[in-house]
Amino acid sequence: MFRKKLVIIFRTDASLQIGSGHVMRCLTLAEALRESGAHIAFITRNHLGNLNDYIKSKGFNVHSLPDRNEYNLHQDLFGYEKWLGVKQEQDAKETIQALSGVHPDWLIVDHYALNEDWETHLRKNSSKLMVIDDLSNSHHDCDVLLNQNLGSKKNDYQNKVPENCQLLLGCDYALLRPEFAKLRIKALEKRKSTKEIKTILVSMGGSDNQNITYDILQQLGDKFNIVVVLGGSSPHNEIIKAYAKDENIEVIINGRNMAELMLNADLAIGAGGSTSWERCCLGLPTLLYVTADNQKIIANNLAQLGAVIIIGNLKESLQNILNDFSLWQSMTEKSQAICDGLGVKRIKL
Repeated sequence: MFRKKLVIIFRTDASLQIGSGHVMRCLTLAEALRESGAHIAFITRNHLGNLNDYIKSKGFNVHSLPDRNEYNLHQDLFGYEKWLGVKQEQDAKETIQALSGVHPDWLIVDHYALNEDWETHLRKNSSKLMVIDDLSNSHHDCDVLLNQNLGSKKNDYQNKVPENCQLLLGCDYALLRPEFAKLRIKALEKRKSTKEIKTILVSMGGSDNQNITYDILQQLGDKFNIVVVLGGSSPHNEIIKAYAKDENIEVIINGRNMAELMLNADLAIGAGGSTSWERCCLGLPTLLYVTADNQKIIANNLAQLGAVIIIGNLKESLQNILNDFSLWQSMTEKSQAICDGLGVKRIKL
């Protein structure tokens, strides 16, 4: 007898404020589930800086919810509600409407603003519910919870999820695209033969609203091969491109070959989001900027293990590595031990 084709719906968002990481890791899981035979669709909100067209380019249907600016809202939003743009109850109602009578086998939600209140509304509209989380700061009503971050543990969710909830915790479940695992051995062999830092990869995430990239480039000088990766919706791209042209710096917009770029780099300068696990998989030492509160725990855990250096002063941090290459070697050894890139294969729905 043939197994029924699973219907799986993702509820996640991208925006200039949220960034692209939630959508990108959901896409990684979605593509793996599609390969196993599932039917996949996305429900997203139409924020400025959304990735709806990119999701569609990957062959997935997208139902777009209205952006806050499309409402005449007279309500105050707090904390991560500002990222969502509406109250949870309203998002729940609109998500139920978007399902349009479809009763998915799994509803997978990846959003800091959505918790038990939202999930309880959606329970009757889906057979099972999975949450992708980073913060362990909310209660969730779900069947499976995934927190891919280093140091996440069962006690973080004590009395915050149902007793029968399956917890998938730690970097063994990091949602990395297949190319990272494929290039891992090649990357680690390359690190062994590296004698000096020649190529630096600068990647501050999909938005970089603070334009940290521009500040970084002004401090690096001209003795390195510098590759900059920017998101297409980042508000400062033209400034970066104009500066890079005069400095002979390579700029890549919407780079979709990050594994290859990380393979070719000797050092990364980046933000402390989910791309941290990509760099670890390929043993790429990193000078790390903490650009949001939700990155602090990840950054501190990585720094304690010696896999990254959290930047206080960029020139000083860079000079420390240049003056002591054994520090670089230690960072690559520590980082590669954290994540093997096979997390998505370990998730069975």
